[in-house]
Amino acid sequence: MQTVRRLAGEIGPREATTSAYRTAARVVERRLRRLGYDVRGQQLRVPEGVSWGVPVPAGRTRNVVATEAGFDVTRPHLVVGAHLDTVPQAPGAEDNASGVAVLLELAAMAAGAETRLPVVFVAFGAEEPRGEGDAMHHFGSQTLVRRMSEGERAAVHAMVSLDRVGVGGVVPVCTGGLSPPLVRAALVGAGRAVGVSTQVCADNQSSDHWSFEKAGVPAARLGSTPYAAYHSPDDLPGVVRQDQLERVGRLMWEWMRE
Repeated sequence: MQTVRRLAGEIGPREATTSAYRTAARVVERRLRRLGYDVRGQQLRVPEGVSWGVPVPAGRTRNVVATEAGFDVTRPHLVVGAHLDTVPQAPGAEDNASGVAVLLELAAMAAGAETRLPVVFVAFGAEEPRGEGDAMHHFGSQTLVRRMSEGERAAVHAMVSLDRVGVGGVVPVCTGGLSPPLVRAALVGAGRAVGVSTQVCADNQSSDHWSFEKAGVPAARLGSTPYAAYHSPDDLPGVVRQDQLERVGRLMWEWMRE
């Protein structure tokens, strides 16, 4: 919960072009560097628009990308991502400090143990919408995928987006409808192996996995349980359940190392 409290309780709302977002990105970068990862910021521009009823300016943001030393992007690997930004009015504890918290814990575990494939960890900028439709949503992940070479995309064995993973007692496992069900099935199987209940959902296109699915990369999303504080000033650390973060972490670790 330390990450959730830092991001949502101390930094607060972190729309992708703001100084608060840049502060949050530095927090994530420092944590990943301390774990021994090579960390880079991937810069991108985003347009002005309206995010959940609030006008937002054009500007710059960045993804935070962490790889193990000596990583070869053309070799088979996994991508685990979580968006770091929020809508302007929300401190974003569940959406999505919860996902970032699990990502950082998984990165810590992977730094000290073997996974079945190398893992790239990404904190995405500008996932939240700035208007209607795909073109105004998921800017960070769309940029990451677009800048990959064909060989890099082919090397991504699977991608998982951790998005709103800290409420409820069951873990939603979702796809956008384009990806073959193999990643989703593997995640459900990992949950079963560690005693974590899952709920399958399809046609969920509202997170960064969708950018990968559209590019032909097998992908899935964990999370999306409805909650009253969604995209509101009430999305505070008390919304997030530590036991649910632990369930998601156990499921993901099993999937990463199986």
